[in-house]
Amino acid sequence: MFWDRKAAKALNEAQIRKTLGNPGWLSGVRIADQGRVTLVIDADGMDRERAETLKLETEARIMSLKGVEAVSTVLTAERGPGSPDIPPMSPASPPAGAPQGLQTHPSPPTKRVKKGARLSDEALQQSQPGQGQVKPIPGISRILAVASAKGGVGKSTVSVNLAAAFAKQGLRVGLLDADIYGPSIPTMLDAVEASPATNKDGKLIPVFAHGIHTLSIGYLSDPDAPMIWRGPIVQSAITQMLNDAAWGTPEDPLDLLIIDTPPGTGEAQLTLAQRVPLTAAIIVTTPQEVALADVRRGAAMFAKTHVPVLGIVETMSWFEDPAGNRHHIMGEGGGQAMAQTLGLPLLSQIPMLQSIREGGDSGKPAALADDSATALFQTLAKDTAISLDALQTKPAPEIVFED
Repeated sequence: MFWDRKAAKALNEAQIRKTLGNPGWLSGVRIADQGRVTLVIDADGMDRERAETLKLETEARIMSLKGVEAVSTVLTAERGPGSPDIPPMSPASPPAGAPQGLQTHPSPPTKRVKKGARLSDEALQQSQPGQGQVKPIPGISRILAVASAKGGVGKSTVSVNLAAAFAKQGLRVGLLDADIYGPSIPTMLDAVEASPATNKDGKLIPVFAHGIHTLSIGYLSDPDAPMIWRGPIVQSAITQMLNDAAWGTPEDPLDLLIIDTPPGTGEAQLTLAQRVPLTAAIIVTTPQEVALADVRRGAAMFAKTHVPVLGIVETMSWFEDPAGNRHHIMGEGGGQAMAQTLGLPLLSQIPMLQSIREGGDSGKPAALADDSATALFQTLAKDTAISLDALQTKPAPEIVFED
């Protein structure tokens, strides 16, 4: 989404409050020049996790408004008995990073800024280029991120089998394992011993396995050595595997590069969302509530960075016994309910199947076999392809956050 100067001039507090449903917790709004919006949220009575989630969701909704270039948030709360020992903010001083002149409250000494650091708007602008500044990667037609805000939900399984399903349909597909700390793609493709070569230009040549062009830090490091890299090194490794690899050529490009992203919404995920020309993303979750709570954070991150989310894939949806009875071990209906809440389609429900587990362990993706799992991933690939094509003819689904 590009900044609309005319729309920015028309922004007003009433419009922002209406967008958020005029909530009681919104205690202040300030609109500065060039579409910069600062919100003050009264987080009194909220636990830290709820307050941070509300902050992300609120910023994502305001960023969707035309003319908004940047959103910053100040969280305030009453200091009560048993509160963490955090020095109260001076009544005469605005919160760090807040624009001059912003009044958070009538400044009683019991008000304080909610604990937690954030970058200034200037720093955010430096680290978050707009969509128009993200350059396409030569030799790659489209890039799809497969994400999960929580680990252990089957994201890598979906990534591998989705790539295999596309390859089976005749597409030229790449798969980048961006999970630096837990690379599992080499195992799932039976390519643990593989090592990428380099071409005459010094670029990495992706390992070819099961019809998929793949790269992973697992091909380049000792599988028994722990990855103790810090954020900047992780970001550098991901961008290097993207840009310094021979994925394709302008004459013979990849039809699609699938990125198996790290779980969470930290530095590595933001690097991908902000600095890689992602075409779209899908979010993987299980039906259980503890996983669904993180889906909202992942969706909020993509909304804020203007990456279209095609939908949600629910894994471990049920287990079917030999008599044909379904047992919802991880919960029931959670993925569908979350998809409806966010205004996204539920792309697939993948049950617990032995063939999927065996395929991952043996390095032979279930999508290439001939059973019920194969049909599931082929259908997911078809629906994903249709959604990717639709992005060129109609807007991406709008993510809606509701209290």
